[in-house]
Amino acid sequence: MKKNSARTQFLSLPEGRVAYDLDGDGPLVVLVPGMGDLRGTYRMLAPILRDAGYRVACTDLRGHGDSDVSFKTYGDVETSSDIVALIDQLGGPAFVVGNSMGAGAAVLVAARRPDLVLGLVLVGPFVRDPKASAVSRIFLRFAMAPLWAALSWKSYLPKLYVGRKPDDFEEYRDQVVASIRRPGHAKAFSLTTRTSHAAAEAKLAEVSKPTLVVMGEQDPDFPDPKNEADWIAHALHGQVTMVPEAGHYPQSQQSEITAGAIRRFFGELENRA
Repeated sequence: MKKNSARTQFLSLPEGRVAYDLDGDGPLVVLVPGMGDLRGTYRMLAPILRDAGYRVACTDLRGHGDSDVSFKTYGDVETSSDIVALIDQLGGPAFVVGNSMGAGAAVLVAARRPDLVLGLVLVGPFVRDPKASAVSRIFLRFAMAPLWAALSWKSYLPKLYVGRKPDDFEEYRDQVVASIRRPGHAKAFSLTTRTSHAAAEAKLAEVSKPTLVVMGEQDPDFPDPKNEADWIAHALHGQVTMVPEAGHYPQSQQSEITAGAIRRFFGELENRA
């Protein structure tokens, strides 16, 4: 396998910088993580796509990882704007892969700037707000308050990795928690947990780009993962891949299965062109 020569680069925006890695040659693929995660969530998927002939950009969310915490607002809409700016900087169009809230942002990019998108891969996607009581929402806001957000997230992460955990799970979780403990990052993370996906849901009907929905069969964020995947695929006229022994992060829990589905999807689109 070709050695990863990616190094941290930065997208400069009016309120701060967003960090990303870029490596490989070929069609551009932008990998977007979810709330509380790092671009390292694609540490297993990115090399496979790179070696398959793609130019792969892994980005941090604003206020996460190596990105700045100087931004005033966080969420799907803001992330979609950052993705647009990144694709413009790197020279698109691009395949956009989004995990969790990154999927909601990807939907907004495809709806608003279809000229920049070759296709969408939505992994464990939040493209609409989950049904939750007022009590649950208040509890989440309390649990993810900046003072103890790192500790709460460290405790909660294993539940999202139900099924097969990556061999380096403990090491990666330590990296995620250490990132949240950096100055200003807990506040940015806490603000990101308040994200609404209503804007993404409102734009689903405007998405015309081919879409693949990848969902872990045991994803604990959804009462019925298969039903949610089918609902999204129906709304976007897309296709579904259900990943066994995976929760919310099939890109690292079952990277070979996930990569295989994505490569087949990309190949189908390239053959049509």
